[in-house]
Amino acid sequence: MSTSTPDPGAPTPAPGSARVPRPRRRRRRYRIGQTISRRRYLTIAVVAFAVLLAAWAIASATGATNERFLPPPWQVAITGWEQIINGELWADLGASTYRILVGFVLATVMAVPIGALVGISIRVEAAVQPLVDFIRYMPVVAFVPLTILWIGIGEEQKFLIIWLGTFFQQVLLVADAVRSVPRSFIDVGETLGLSNTRILANIVLRSSAPRIWDALRITLGWAWTWIVVAELVAATSGLGYRIVVAQRFLQTDLIFAYLIVLGILGLLTDIVMRLTGRAMFRYERIRR
Repeated sequence: MSTSTPDPGAPTPAPGSARVPRPRRRRRRYRIGQTISRRRYLTIAVVAFAVLLAAWAIASATGATNERFLPPPWQVAITGWEQIINGELWADLGASTYRILVGFVLATVMAVPIGALVGISIRVEAAVQPLVDFIRYMPVVAFVPLTILWIGIGEEQKFLIIWLGTFFQQVLLVADAVRSVPRSFIDVGETLGLSNTRILANIVLRSSAPRIWDALRITLGWAWTWIVVAELVAATSGLGYRIVVAQRFLQTDLIFAYLIVLGILGLLTDIVMRLTGRAMFRYERIRR
């Protein structure tokens, strides 16, 4: 039997001291940033909605809430179905969707090139970003009487409210997306002798396009929230208009029905934007 000789360079333990065991590494059940399957993701999402609906139903059935202020979910469902049958929901939905799309498209067409210029030029950033930062903190609701004085109470006023609620946020989000392009990408383009125009078109915009699309997806969700403000004055149809009228007559079941419709529409548009972005920017997933 062979015996190993102690290492002369190793420190000798002090007399009477015991060797301290190494702590055992615990096996983590969940890791930060851990991914799950799409099926499990959908299951968790459905369960979360079901739990919220069940809590709402239980609170209404047990009398824990006042029906005047929080109507039961079945009453909201009945009211929503009545709006579908009499055709008011479809008319309101068409009017609001039209106003949102026009205001959002106008804001996007203007914000994307301005934001791109802010992201690539420090001079443009100095001229534009402080002003945009200043205006975007002003509440859009405060602009409602001003927009009426400026352009009246027609459809243009509602387009302008949607534009005010999305344009300034888009400029900053697009600028941040352009700034996120690694400097090494631009250096490669300059090494290859590409002009600034080709670097901007083929490298900067192509690399930042997925993040720009995400910025548009986020601001489109904000546009759905501004529709109520846009339809506060001189509107005869629309989801926001119906909510305001229901508020006057304390029809909380109708308010909840239209709020749920707004939430569903916002969720559907978000899903469509996500799926469209995945189809358009497959190279982004390959790069990762």
